[in-house]
Amino acid sequence: MAGAYARLVENHSSPRTAAFFDLDKTVIAKSSTLTFSKSFYQGGLINRRDVLRTAYVQFVFLAGGADHDQMERMREYLSALCKGWNVQQVRELVAETLHDLIDPIIYDEAASLIEEHHTAGRDVVIVSTSGTEVVEPIGELLGADRVVATRMIVGSDGCFTGEVEYYAYGPTKAEAIKELAKSEGYDLTRCFAYSDSGTDIPMLESVGHPYAVNPDRWLRREAIAREWPILVFNRPVPLKKRLPAFSLPPRPALLAAAAVGAAAATAGLVWYAGRRARRQPGSTVKAYARI
Repeated sequence: MAGAYARLVENHSSPRTAAFFDLDKTVIAKSSTLTFSKSFYQGGLINRRDVLRTAYVQFVFLAGGADHDQMERMREYLSALCKGWNVQQVRELVAETLHDLIDPIIYDEAASLIEEHHTAGRDVVIVSTSGTEVVEPIGELLGADRVVATRMIVGSDGCFTGEVEYYAYGPTKAEAIKELAKSEGYDLTRCFAYSDSGTDIPMLESVGHPYAVNPDRWLRREAIAREWPILVFNRPVPLKKRLPAFSLPPRPALLAAAAVGAAAATAGLVWYAGRRARRQPGSTVKAYARI
């Protein structure tokens, strides 16, 4: 991985550093949340019509063709859809299908880069607009040290209220990174960040070594103008192929790692899909960093 990934060796006498990774289309090839729609259907959380709608959102996410207004309408629909979902049931669905659904879509290049940063002594932080219940188990699968993710409100009955408490989106990602830098002692001028979307430009600007990965048109234009390295990840390889001795953690461990429910990510996913629009929406919601 030499060349494009230069300067990876860490000077351990210096302040701590980290590598911040966006998740969808940067570390994995699809939307992390939408990938679980079949599991939600089989668990009775959504119906066939909902499956078709989420398939459409996945298509929009991959194609990058919807505008902000379309994304907002879908966000409202999905926020209402997840209202009343039982946290425990969602947690189990995510844990039971995590390996089968996520493992095959992890980019080999991203997994190797994560390993290199760890070898160099850096923390690895996954930063995603998807919900904590999806991002945290994926982060554990990848060996990440921390995650920054969206969080939704859980009622006293253990079900989702449909209200979003924190969004990790756009400028709020950069805010969360800066907060982590203060609490963990990271020297951001020596940190790395990776993303595919123009809405993550604030996140990339916050570190000394920004990288555009599979960039959309907006980010590609900015990366060229700012002379940021552009990386292409296109080889999803299951961890079992990369690491023959790899074995999935025991189911109880996965259940413990899963966050409060997949509905949180479902409510936040359209904002992340909306990143693909060339127009950046203004967001004032504070990012949630789970450390």
